[in-house]
Amino acid sequence: MSKLFNKYKSLSIYLRASFWFLICGFLQKGISVITTPIFTRLLNTSEYGSYNVFNSWYSIVYIIVSLNLSGGVYQQGLVKFEKDRYKFSSSLQGLTITSITIWTIVYFAWHNFFNNLFNLTTIQMLSMLCMTWTSATFGFWSYEQRVDLKYRTLVIVTLAVSLAKPILGIVLVTHSSDKVTARILGLVIVELVGYSWCCFAQMYRGKVFFSKTIWKYALSFNLPLIPHYLSQIVLNNSDRIMIKSMVGDSAAGIYSLAYSLAVIMTIFNTALSQTLTPWMYQKIKNREIKDLASIGYLSLLMIAIVNMLLILFAPEIVAIFAPASYFQAIYCIPPISMSMLFLFSYDLFARFAFYYEKTKYIMVASLVGAGLNILLNYYGIKAFGYIAAAYTTLICYILYSVFHYKVMISICNTELDGVKPYRTKYLVIFGCLFLLCGFVGLFSYRFPLLRYTIICVIAICAILYRRKIVASIKRIKALRR
Repeated sequence: MSKLFNKYKSLSIYLRASFWFLICGFLQKGISVITTPIFTRLLNTSEYGSYNVFNSWYSIVYIIVSLNLSGGVYQQGLVKFEKDRYKFSSSLQGLTITSITIWTIVYFAWHNFFNNLFNLTTIQMLSMLCMTWTSATFGFWSYEQRVDLKYRTLVIVTLAVSLAKPILGIVLVTHSSDKVTARILGLVIVELVGYSWCCFAQMYRGKVFFSKTIWKYALSFNLPLIPHYLSQIVLNNSDRIMIKSMVGDSAAGIYSLAYSLAVIMTIFNTALSQTLTPWMYQKIKNREIKDLASIGYLSLLMIAIVNMLLILFAPEIVAIFAPASYFQAIYCIPPISMSMLFLFSYDLFARFAFYYEKTKYIMVASLVGAGLNILLNYYGIKAFGYIAAAYTTLICYILYSVFHYKVMISICNTELDGVKPYRTKYLVIFGCLFLLCGFVGLFSYRFPLLRYTIICVIAICAILYRRKIVASIKRIKALRR
């Protein structure tokens, strides 16, 4: 144990910070996932569906009301206004408060209209506006902690809030007749207590609420990106909203469970992406494009294997996470899980557009993807039921990935003398094989013997090739250095 501790102490501050920031990400998503079996048993499928539709609406409202100021503009602004960082942070907190206040006044003026539009109660709508402020203010503070490599306080706050949310939620839900509102209030109360001080701390230090220069910079930077941010949210959340509207709360609850379980894979996507991104940018900058292929193929293979395991174990996972009334969720998991691979591949391809600031392509892809997703959802759900939404998600992410691959090829031709990192033929073959395996996994749900045979074969292969697997993981981890 002492050797392990000494090895940890010998790591650079950057590696230690990266490790703890990764832990923060797992805490935020992991504890939520772990407590899912509790809430699926406290809430019936209709109540669970209503709660998840609230979250879907909240994701959209957050972008509009907060202008997503704690995102890209804040990250870039900390560099641009490096000498006035405290003033910059304080001013953006002020701009966020101003925007939320204006929208709250608008809501009170037409509260009946908004309640009917979102199909939510006044308490739920006010909770949504409150969570917009708490999430935004924490976003500002937490990113500043990451920049300064101050991981200790961030870990403590993240752990405390991540644990308090489900604990208070369970207490409120078990003692309330309106369980959906109780679950929402559990989140609001914890975030108000856990995050409010972040705003006051940054504003006290910066001592500036309004700065014409900073507000103008932030608005001119972020307003054109709002359609892009909204499109991404719509692409991820429109299916649950449409299922509730077209089928019902119960179907939305079953689909939400499947989506939540499948999207667990984004934890691995994010962790791997955070490792690869700085390395990829450095390779693009040095024009060492050929070096990207081996790591890119290896990363896709790792994500594919993890998603295949989720597909194969879906019946058991759903049985653990929810009662029998949610069983139909297993048929939504394979297509959603398969879409996670194409979401990850988009990240590999889009780095070229981000590096060369071809952001208009990113915005076009997001808008087209969101529009297509809504269109396919409408006709698919109408014709085949709510499970069709899982397949429309897969189709949209495949097209999303293909579009960004085409953009990457175009950028390579114009900026990198035609040198391309990946072979189209290899990617097409790999994608087709993965889809085939995914649908075989889905087919095996009807034949347990076949499914367990496949699982045993994978386990045997993992044992036989364990050294190569460990070597591959070490190769990826070495990119952090």
